[in-house]
Amino acid sequence: MNRRITASALALACAVALAACGDDADSEGSSGSSGSDGSGGTRTVETAMGPVEVPENPQRVVVLDTAELDTAITLGIVPVGAVQADATQEFLDYLPQDQLADIENVGNIAAPNLEAINELDPDLIIGSKVRDEQRYDELSAIAPTVFSETVGAPWKENFLMHAEALGRSEEAEQVVAAYEEHVAEVTEAIGGPEAAAEIEVSMLRFIDGGNTRLYGRENYIGGILEDVGLGRPAIVDDATDGFAVEISPEQVDQADADVIYYSSYGDPDASGEEAAVGGPLWEDLTAVQENRAFPVNDQLWFLGIGYTAAEQILDEIAETLAG
Repeated sequence: MNRRITASALALACAVALAACGDDADSEGSSGSSGSDGSGGTRTVETAMGPVEVPENPQRVVVLDTAELDTAITLGIVPVGAVQADATQEFLDYLPQDQLADIENVGNIAAPNLEAINELDPDLIIGSKVRDEQRYDELSAIAPTVFSETVGAPWKENFLMHAEALGRSEEAEQVVAAYEEHVAEVTEAIGGPEAAAEIEVSMLRFIDGGNTRLYGRENYIGGILEDVGLGRPAIVDDATDGFAVEISPEQVDQADADVIYYSSYGDPDASGEEAAVGGPLWEDLTAVQENRAFPVNDQLWFLGIGYTAAEQILDEIAETLAG
């Protein structure tokens, strides 16, 4: 891998490590501690539900989506509770597993267990209006609750809001700067902006229990591809609300592009991936014929929706497209 890219990823790790270093002495014996002294001050955060008073130094954080989990870990905070995606029944597998070991499962995305959350005695809950608006009053009765409007495409804005709620805005600025440097290095590694724009990339996701998706521009992974400057096939212009074009596994030929990254949400057999990949339509795709169809980790590329995931995705883009 390009050494400059590795150095940029290391810079992000160092920024996060610096955020956590000052916490070690205070965090012993405090599950989910953010490493602060727990003093009683508060701050006002502007959220999708209006202004919310949050603790100056939250100690016991519960997160209600995968993006919020990525954000907390990125900023050196281990939540006391988190939801899981219903198709995985686990926390994000690309995050450091030792940091996830003591997090309590508090239900699935958009179906949190309010009793379990209450038992954790949180001092901050982070989620989104699109997932849990109908539970906002109940959640707010448990702890100050910070909601973004939605998920996915506005992941960078959400990250900054959630970082503010966590009291980690300065650390967040370092994370963003490291990501932007990494993006520039990856673009350069694949030949520069003009070369990147000439590479059409399809994002294909097989869904257990749903239609197969060709992801458009208005989502997390679309934003990363845009940052790198990669081209997209014409079909993404037909994406509903810019999000995705839904097809059946038998229409996999619509994913044709110079490069295909593909994954399954859920079991690959039940999602249709195993039947589609290797079939006659698949073998005729340009990317397949040129050995540029790459299976990827669904949790990393589609579920994580945060900067730790993004840094690893950038590395994989460089590994597959550079040289």
